[in-house]
Amino acid sequence: MATSCVPVAASATDVCANCGQEGGDGDGVKLKKCTACLLVKYCGVDCQKAHRKQHKKLCKQRVAELKDERLYGQGHERLEGDFCPICTMPVQLPTEKHSSFNTCCIKMVCNGCALSAALSAMKVGIGSILCEFCRTPRAKNDAESLARIQARVGKKDPEAIRFLGDQYMGGELGLEKDAARAIELWTEAAELGSADACFQLGVVHSCGDGVEQDVERGARFYEKAAMLGHVRARHNLGSYEFNQRGDCDRAVRHLLISSKMGDEDSLREIKELFKKGLATKSQYAGALNGYRDALEEMKSPEREEAKVHPFFNRFG
Repeated sequence: MATSCVPVAASATDVCANCGQEGGDGDGVKLKKCTACLLVKYCGVDCQKAHRKQHKKLCKQRVAELKDERLYGQGHERLEGDFCPICTMPVQLPTEKHSSFNTCCIKMVCNGCALSAALSAMKVGIGSILCEFCRTPRAKNDAESLARIQARVGKKDPEAIRFLGDQYMGGELGLEKDAARAIELWTEAAELGSADACFQLGVVHSCGDGVEQDVERGARFYEKAAMLGHVRARHNLGSYEFNQRGDCDRAVRHLLISSKMGDEDSLREIKELFKKGLATKSQYAGALNGYRDALEEMKSPEREEAKVHPFFNRFG
């Protein structure tokens, strides 16, 4: 028997939003939710199609709301890889300045732990020749480091794949600079869940570095990374919302999150917005207090010593 598709007001949750047919156990038909908004149910495809014009605006609005709930509700904690595996504390930002990446175990060790391990090794006369985390002898040259990375890439390690992409983009470890190969590797790593790879894809698409510039697509990659806890991606989303879309409220919401994760640039931007009357006093105070708390969580005597020790003078 054909269903009569006459639009009705869906006052109950377990009725077809179009024809009003009841669902549930017994004689009721099995209703299926609109997979986009999850707000209404339909008894079949015909009713869903008939109701589409009436439902389209509300559906689109709810989809945007659900996206924002995920975007602003997720990614408030630093990435797992941002924590030193030895002292278990989040590494200070920018992480590349306050840590070193070990190709043997694909771990990022903070400078404080690296310095402590090096000084302990020197005391027993063996020098700094072992990885601080996995105790593997350090690679003797770029070729050996590259071989270790490629071995991990072969095992589908997303961070190894992402790191190899970084090397191709920068022409490091003896590789010729190859943006196309870097993007290919970052894409693979992103599909495997690497937030850093999503961030790198956001950068190249936003800037048009190796690909045709597409700021909107770059922002979508930043969103994926930010929801996983990537601090810089969250900051860049704030800048995108303000500079590209002119939406100060959304920009501040992003910058508040990244400020409270310890990003100094985000705090600085909120301060400037506050001076211009585009952010409230409470927003700036919240960002400042959150930033200070984040800095305290990243401090240790070993890390403070590493900042001034000659062992790390290569970082400037």
